[in-house]
Amino acid sequence: MEKLNGIHPNKQVMSFTFMMFLSRVWSEPIHYSVSEETEGGAFVAHLTKDLGLGTGELAARSAQVVFDDDKQYLLLDPQTGDLFLREKLDREELCGPADPCVLHFQVFLEMPVQFFQGELWVQDINDHSPMFPAEEVLLKIPENSQPGTVFPLKLAEDLDVGSNGLQKYTISPNSHFHVLTRNHSEGKKFPDLVQDKPLDREEQAEYSLTLTALDGGSPPRSGTVRVQILIMDVNDNAPEFVHTPYKVQVLENCSLNSPIFSVLARDMDAGNFGSVSYGLFQPSDEIEQTFSMNAVTGEIQLQKKLDFEKIKSYHVEIEATDGGGLSGKGTVVIEVVDVNDNAPELTITSLSSSIPENASETIVSIFKIRDRDSGDNGKTTCSIPDNLPFILKQTFKNFYTLVTEGPLDRETRAEYNITITVTDLGTPRLKTQYTYYF
Repeated sequence: MEKLNGIHPNKQVMSFTFMMFLSRVWSEPIHYSVSEETEGGAFVAHLTKDLGLGTGELAARSAQVVFDDDKQYLLLDPQTGDLFLREKLDREELCGPADPCVLHFQVFLEMPVQFFQGELWVQDINDHSPMFPAEEVLLKIPENSQPGTVFPLKLAEDLDVGSNGLQKYTISPNSHFHVLTRNHSEGKKFPDLVQDKPLDREEQAEYSLTLTALDGGSPPRSGTVRVQILIMDVNDNAPEFVHTPYKVQVLENCSLNSPIFSVLARDMDAGNFGSVSYGLFQPSDEIEQTFSMNAVTGEIQLQKKLDFEKIKSYHVEIEATDGGGLSGKGTVVIEVVDVNDNAPELTITSLSSSIPENASETIVSIFKIRDRDSGDNGKTTCSIPDNLPFILKQTFKNFYTLVTEGPLDRETRAEYNITITVTDLGTPRLKTQYTYYF
């Protein structure tokens, strides 16, 4: 027997012969919950009891816990049936802003083949405070600004979610301004400074306020930034973008330094007050690393490779500022278009190194396939050569079994080479092959 996947058969501890049984799938997933930052080794659940299995059945049937992302967050003691947390989990690292944070897994048993679906919910704790991107914000307001005028301020970021996330803003008491908390379409909360009274630069040319961001934890956490307001001589008009939000689609294999899109803002003032410069408005680290903006032309360029499988769209906030310090805000929605840049992946879950010649419908191998692309680029077909006494069966989601079509005759043929081919439906089509020798 030839070498398989870099491991010589003599080094295999044991081989398994799987008789073909009707696979069974537990339709309703089992749910487990654990708080982030819980120490590794913590008890999660008694799996044997939850699955309604007998004592020792998990060990006898070679139970495995397989997560969708191929990482191992839980440890299973097959003798006791206890599930333990493998290591401390960070909800923000695992799921980012997504809420709830759910890690999907399957419990796989052999003889007979059986699957149970499971979900591990990672609960958020209030371990982050709201943070502003700078210690001070400079805001220039013309003295002829009218009561009721709204001035958008830079938002604070809180990595926690739900009630532990940022809930509202407050500002130090002042007779001329108050702050409103505005909900963004993406779920973020922005502070708006609202003018309450007329301004007179000759009476007071500067205001210094403290803006506070509060989350909803118990006790709540907070972050502050100083808002420095300068009252400016009259500049009647702020720049306005011609169209906002802008929407553009970009292929994920777009080359670096390529122009993505150009925006245009107009200012009705003349001279320096009417000249406009462009820039990204409070960009996140990801957006600042991925895009740049020409201050003169308003052209957005790509400076980091796109990956549809990681980020499917970007909401880029932009700003146009005139020579008098007034600014207008806009949004560019950049949608990343998937290209077929990922070949299908095939992972062997179980493998038999020998088959009795008189056995019928014997399971030779159990494997999982996936393709990280989307749409037709991520759809796959799985096949083996037609001239072999074997068939493929899809048993559960993306799991397949390679099964003998009937009894084999060793005297007629003692060895087989079986090539499994997985092909996606993208353009161009990509494929992965795995050859099994026994």
